[in-house]
Amino acid sequence: MTNQLLHHTVFAGALAICFTIAGASSQAQDAQMTPPSDFTAIVEELSPAVVGITARGMAPPDRAVPEGGPFGNPGPFGQQPGQQAPERERVAGGSGFMISEDGYFVTNNHVVEGASELEIRLADGTMREAELIGTDPATDIAVLRVADTDDIAVAPWGDSDAMEPGTWTIAIGSPFGLGGTVTVGVLSAKSRVIGAGPYDAFLQTDASINSGNSGGPLFNTDGEVIGVNTAIFSPGGGNVGIGFAVPSSIAQGVVQQLIETGVVERGFIGVSLQGINEALARALELDGTEGAIVSGVEPGAPAAVAGIREGDVILSLNGQPVEDPREISRRVADIAPGSEVPITIFRDGERIEVTLTLSERTRASENDEAMPPEGEMMGVSVSPVPELVRRNLGLEEGQALFVQGVQPGSPAAKAGIMKGDVIRSASGQDVATVEALSSAWAKARQAERPLLLRINRNGKGVFIAVEAAPEDAAQSE
Repeated sequence: MTNQLLHHTVFAGALAICFTIAGASSQAQDAQMTPPSDFTAIVEELSPAVVGITARGMAPPDRAVPEGGPFGNPGPFGQQPGQQAPERERVAGGSGFMISEDGYFVTNNHVVEGASELEIRLADGTMREAELIGTDPATDIAVLRVADTDDIAVAPWGDSDAMEPGTWTIAIGSPFGLGGTVTVGVLSAKSRVIGAGPYDAFLQTDASINSGNSGGPLFNTDGEVIGVNTAIFSPGGGNVGIGFAVPSSIAQGVVQQLIETGVVERGFIGVSLQGINEALARALELDGTEGAIVSGVEPGAPAAVAGIREGDVILSLNGQPVEDPREISRRVADIAPGSEVPITIFRDGERIEVTLTLSERTRASENDEAMPPEGEMMGVSVSPVPELVRRNLGLEEGQALFVQGVQPGSPAAKAGIMKGDVIRSASGQDVATVEALSSAWAKARQAERPLLLRINRNGKGVFIAVEAAPEDAAQSE
């Protein structure tokens, strides 16, 4: 099996199953500091809760291959970006786990997306039909149901927020079809942003995760699910000790909504946000860089109705401080539409309290916030330049782009682009839109040359060449 797939696609071909167990109980300090001498009991207890998933369907003939996932992967059938995928049966393999005696299973959306036939596979090779209950592409979570749950155990949810880096992780399953494989590592980090979507807050683990992991559970040493394995970072296609899982604090609520209604409802306030660097904090006379600047307000949206304006800084939501734009997006999404929410904003040197009523976020609005494929591969998230920054630089509205974030390890990061930079031009041409930057990046990649950017940083002009790195790949496994 040689095909490497995009993030939000799957490993096509023979089924490969693997699931991960992560550990160190937050309630026991000794368990965090002292490695367990034996994982046999945990493996024996939890293995029956995990299954392989096979998804079959036809890839449509007019389905063009995207430019790549967050780190620039090749197409699912080996074709180059932009080429049309041939019509053929697609067989996708992943993992899943049962969360209730009613037969509900959790997996990744990208494992089952577009499938017309779904089956689960037990450890003894037995296959059982599965029904798709609902999917949530924004978090890459899907729920299936199986009628016959004999010989399958229930995996209970745990608290991902209680986990700390350094706690033990154990991987059990069938990477590349090698059944019964057990690997051990640690929880490496929390709240990782990898460019997968607006709600990125991944757990990172160095337990060996490879093809076939997608949708499998990440356990703690109490036998509780604290994450759903979703992707790896891999320069060469194999495991390098960097795997990502959707935390249970996000997955559990999504799963519950999918079981109850088949869809996920999210709150929406209708603003564009950007982070605050030290220079902006000084210019705005803020005490720190926490919070987010409102760079745009959608007409008629809840924020506009409540009187929030461009240039306001959101400092707290529902009485709790907010750290950055992504935290605001995640927390707003967790609030039911129709709820009244108090928000603290900073405007003209004063704190102002406003209350707004959330509306429902649509799939279109989620897609609007996602970076285009070319931008994801380059490794930057951009927005219109904030009004205050434009005035300081003497720019007209729509004349440049503001760098909200840079993906660690991406071509942009390696070139030295920084959060807060203002991109004035690309390949000698003005860039006023994301589409213009994406087009310039795609042309540079096609020509196999670096993309020359003119950056304004701290009031000074800087030229930076961004070199494409097609060998870097973040794969869904």
